[in-house]
Amino acid sequence: MAQIYPNAKTLAENYFAFPSVVAQKHYEALRAYFLEKNDVKSIAERYGFTLFSLYSLIRDFKSSLKNNPEQNPFFIVKKPGKKNIDPEGNISELVITLRKHYLSIPDIKAQLDAQGHSVSERYIWSVLNKEGFARLPRRGKKQKQNTIENIKDKIEAPKSETLLFESETFSTDNAGLLCFIPFIKRFGIDTIIKESSYPETKSIDRLSSILCFLSLKLSNIRRYSADDLWCMDRGCGLFARLNVLPKVSWYNSYSSRVIPDMNRQFLKQLHNSWKKEGLLSDTVNLDFTTIPYWGDDSHLENNWSGKRHKSLSSMLAVLAQDPDSGIIGYGDTTVRHSGQNQVIFEFIDFYNENDLVSDTLKYLVFDSKFTPYENLKKLDDRGIKFITIRRRGKDIVKALESLPSKDWRKVHVMNADGKGRTLKVCDKLIPLKGYGKQIRQIAITGHGKIKPALIITNDFKLKTELLIRKYSRRWIVEKSISEQIEFFHLNRVSSSMVIKVDFDLVMTILAHNIYRIFAQSLEGFSHQSDQSIYEKFIYNSGEVQIDQDSIVVKLKKKRNLPAVLNTLSEFQNNRVDWLGAKKIFFEGMSTT
Repeated sequence: MAQIYPNAKTLAENYFAFPSVVAQKHYEALRAYFLEKNDVKSIAERYGFTLFSLYSLIRDFKSSLKNNPEQNPFFIVKKPGKKNIDPEGNISELVITLRKHYLSIPDIKAQLDAQGHSVSERYIWSVLNKEGFARLPRRGKKQKQNTIENIKDKIEAPKSETLLFESETFSTDNAGLLCFIPFIKRFGIDTIIKESSYPETKSIDRLSSILCFLSLKLSNIRRYSADDLWCMDRGCGLFARLNVLPKVSWYNSYSSRVIPDMNRQFLKQLHNSWKKEGLLSDTVNLDFTTIPYWGDDSHLENNWSGKRHKSLSSMLAVLAQDPDSGIIGYGDTTVRHSGQNQVIFEFIDFYNENDLVSDTLKYLVFDSKFTPYENLKKLDDRGIKFITIRRRGKDIVKALESLPSKDWRKVHVMNADGKGRTLKVCDKLIPLKGYGKQIRQIAITGHGKIKPALIITNDFKLKTELLIRKYSRRWIVEKSISEQIEFFHLNRVSSSMVIKVDFDLVMTILAHNIYRIFAQSLEGFSHQSDQSIYEKFIYNSGEVQIDQDSIVVKLKKKRNLPAVLNTLSEFQNNRVDWLGAKKIFFEGMSTT
């Protein structure tokens, strides 16, 4: 309660006669000294100063007026109108430069956010409109990527640093990438990465390092060297717990420190996780793929490339995939011609070493060139069932064509889409050279091929139609390899070092598996390829808002956005440890 003095007639007079605010006391004391010419002692007693503090106040006031004569030390002068956020014109100049390279307003905003310039899309539009720029024509995804890649006036990206998760809002062209975060936490992939033996740096820890590679894989980045496509995007950086992703030189340096044993141990831990979650069945499809190298290195062997339809200098890799879930549980690029026949047993040793439940691996499915017939006998001795294709010679084809019609019968084989197909089969036991005993052979016609297909197996109990369907699903692994060549760009790996390619394959396998578990959560889309899932659900821009306790990802309107939001709704209250222990929420925006 304000003190009432007898000499003050009103509250207003009391306010000026006896100031209580420190700044007001300073003003009144200085006014009494300079304007009213009162002595220092009386002023000090009146306003409660010591002589020393009053002399200091007078000295500092004189110095302030001398150094900044235009600045008022007591009264703030308010300027009418909006505050100028770009007094020197640097932001406007940057906006115009980017627009001259045909970047859209959202792309420009994403670049400005990475530079720390917090401006709205409306402000960018006003700058462009003032300069007379017209609207850009509608362009496809590849055209946009090529536009950013061909920018001549490169903008220096900020240095990658661990995100402090302070309150802020920024735009990103890769908002859909953040939809994978709840699934990475749900399946414990972040914990597996932390417990792995992969290297880390002083500025970027192990988890962020692997998430940097994973961010590029999941985002369908085609060329790592064109880092202007992704190193300025704040959404990619947030995925890896960084402000922005590091430049391409960091990726080369990091992968050079990885050794094969790190990759194998990491795949083991992932295999245990997939097994624990029930994503691996009792059947495994095996196949080889060729990863070409477009340089001149004599230490690499020539392998047949189905993509190029010729043999070329390359690395031979083996993949093992579950036919039900599509999960790839094993991969290795260190295969040489001298040890190619032993790959199947190396995989079995890997599987048994990771097997949490004994005798769960029952079927191996592979093509005729994966392993020789002599190894089929060894598989049978181990109690493992196999299904493969027999190589067809002229004599075998003639013998099948001479069989009487009574030896053939019709079977109806169901497809994955629920539709069936009628085939003619001849199911009988035959001797096989190198196998040492009789084996079951199923000859198939009516499948659209000129020559009959020959399936051989050591399973004598499984029904013919089920056995045919089991083998036909082996083509899933061929489809998956084709996807990885196209979507994850295995045929664009430039390194001739097998170790670096082996690490790239492990990151590809992990990215593929994340796409598979994400697709399984989307009802009706679990059978679609990684490319389709990316185009329909993941390829989307938006806005990220970081608050004190949460991270809100606002995705722009898209036809399949409701399905994504519905899938992610079950993760709304989960905290993400590596994102500042904040809750992550996903919402839809009103813009496209």
